[in-house]
Amino acid sequence: MFGKKAGTEELEAFYPIRPECVAEIPKTRFKPRAGKTLSARRWQAAFSETGCLDIAKVLRRIQRGGIHPSIKGLVWEFLLGCYNPNSTLEDRNQLRQQRRERYSMWKTECRNMVSVIGSGNFITTPIITDDGQPIEVEGCRVTSAVSDKKVAQWKLILHQIGLDVVRTDRALAFYEDKANQAKLWDVLSIYSWVDDDIGYVQGMNDICSPMVILLENEADAFWCFERAMRRLRENFRCSTTSIGVQSQLGTLSQVIKTVDPQLHKHLEDLDGGEYLFAFRMLMVLFRREFSFLDALYLWEVMWAMEYNPNIFWSYEQPDGASDSNYGQLNQKMLKQYGKFQRKNLETGYADKNNALAVFLVASVLETKNKQILKEAKGLDDVVSILGDITGNLDAKKACQEALKLQNKYLKKAKRP
Repeated sequence: MFGKKAGTEELEAFYPIRPECVAEIPKTRFKPRAGKTLSARRWQAAFSETGCLDIAKVLRRIQRGGIHPSIKGLVWEFLLGCYNPNSTLEDRNQLRQQRRERYSMWKTECRNMVSVIGSGNFITTPIITDDGQPIEVEGCRVTSAVSDKKVAQWKLILHQIGLDVVRTDRALAFYEDKANQAKLWDVLSIYSWVDDDIGYVQGMNDICSPMVILLENEADAFWCFERAMRRLRENFRCSTTSIGVQSQLGTLSQVIKTVDPQLHKHLEDLDGGEYLFAFRMLMVLFRREFSFLDALYLWEVMWAMEYNPNIFWSYEQPDGASDSNYGQLNQKMLKQYGKFQRKNLETGYADKNNALAVFLVASVLETKNKQILKEAKGLDDVVSILGDITGNLDAKKACQEALKLQNKYLKKAKRP
């Protein structure tokens, strides 16, 4: 149950802030509320005797009031598609063990190439030159030149991951322990080896950090991050000619053009029609605009609203899951979808870039509509106005406004 002071003080016991950083971080607005927030007791009660989860009941609770910190990691595994809600406890234990073994195998493979992996330390300086020659680094053996392109690309990025790890969530007491920083570095390094198509891009550290904090087992944290990246990885696909979030920025442009033509025209006149000023919000899902706890609350409400009961099978068997049978879905089945995804199903709107995050950014722009129209004489002004929202956004209200904008957009977009 929630204590009488189920507010900031209680929550900070889960994510303590370093005393010297208290003054510089955004104020946390989220507070668990009895009857709304998913508690540990409600979470346990949502499982059947065999361990199957009543996901509809859980989604309703999360959409109303988020998840209590004591169970966030466990619930996130379901929201992100690590497990099928219809699986039994025995099924999940077996799958978890298989995944831990697979992660251990990858970790051993990486450690054989770079000895510092899994040592409790990490690197922040290059270990090879651009042409693959070894650089002597304390605690890290690279004994010969690297000719394999994949291995070279991976080894070249490892020190950059280390530099980003040092900067990640520095205000949290959790990362005062170098072993925890090393855990984050290991997960990101191994992910960049496994997913060599995307590799590592700055910003992934901000997505991965909460998983490392919430899930004690490193392999479980890896798989939770891997599932989050299934949703987000295209955001991080960058080349010399394009950025990964460009498609979502294009959708954002279309949304604002539809729901607020005047604001869109003003932004176009300022050379902001590509909406690049919203790049960071979409890339790292508002991590910089909210306190740590409020960002987690925002994410879980978003994931609950976007939830698709086919998510697990779409990852395990990509060709086997589909929503094309919407016509046969009854009300009971529809309740297993989040509010946002359900609306997309009902309207037949299937744009893969139609993420809730796009409508969240649009809702932020709408709250600053008058100020942008009145004060923005250039893109720097737009960036400055949006910068002022840091620490002042209410995650629950932002999600509610995003859903309203989705409704407005879908209605207007359907008109001839």
